[in-house]
Amino acid sequence: MTDTTTVSAESPTSYSLTDADAALLPDDDDVAFYAEHGWFLTEKLLTDAEVDELAAASERYYRGERSRTLPVRPPRLAAWQPSDGPVQRHNDYVHVESDPIARILRKPLIGAVAARLAGAAEIRVFQSTLILKPAVEGEPSNIVPWHFDKHYWATSTSERMLTAFIPFHDCDEEMGTLTVVDGSHRWKETGREDSMTRHFADRDKDDLERVLAENAAYNNAEIRKVPLVIPKGHMSFHHCLTYHGSGPNRSGRPRRAVSFHLQDGGNEYRAFALSDGTQAAYNHDVLVRRLPDGRPDYADPAYCPVLWRADRP
Repeated sequence: MTDTTTVSAESPTSYSLTDADAALLPDDDDVAFYAEHGWFLTEKLLTDAEVDELAAASERYYRGERSRTLPVRPPRLAAWQPSDGPVQRHNDYVHVESDPIARILRKPLIGAVAARLAGAAEIRVFQSTLILKPAVEGEPSNIVPWHFDKHYWATSTSERMLTAFIPFHDCDEEMGTLTVVDGSHRWKETGREDSMTRHFADRDKDDLERVLAENAAYNNAEIRKVPLVIPKGHMSFHHCLTYHGSGPNRSGRPRRAVSFHLQDGGNEYRAFALSDGTQAAYNHDVLVRRLPDGRPDYADPAYCPVLWRADRP
């Protein structure tokens, strides 16, 4: 077991791509598509062997294998364990706790794609969540209601953050793939409540449907839901303000994936007051090192390592 303050996998000594990898980057039309629609489907960024290793490492993780453990348990940690039963599994900080998973997630190409889409010179990890949606018909936890990620990242200054959804196999609507609300990242929000900072698992699904409908109406927008069909080795990216969710897994096979949350280099902690006078918090706040002014450092390499850095955006 290594020390918890050690970065979870070796940091790249340089941020460069092979010619073959560079050919897989989004072009200008792809970047424009992402800016308009709030989501993007990539080319094949991971080899079959890399995806298979993610799947194998996740099985070892579920059996208890850890490269290190968190020094404290954050208040909103998602941490499925076998005693929780055949519900949808969510496990945060797998890029910290599992070096075999981290080595693949930190492939420079993934960070470079994120940088192109976000228009950023630097991309850091923000969070990683290992997910398994069981093939259990009618399992309530398999339904992920409509939400967008920035609600849970109220203490982050950036609105360029984005998420890569990385399935470990071909992933389609039958498996309960990620479904996005097209263009919703450009909506203005109405009637925001403090409760929106709570994770969707702690919210009433019908209430979140109401919030989506009210925000669409406020923007005179159509709710256009797009299920993302993602072949093995490919991945999707979505903007931190894009509404998304997923339906049941009807395939008869577990749906396995990592939700890889990323931040641009300019992101940092900000105090975010709630209506009762308390401050919003994120799990990092009890883990990461402190800046000289006492704020949590969202650039702490032990938890938020750099994936990609370029001379210019």
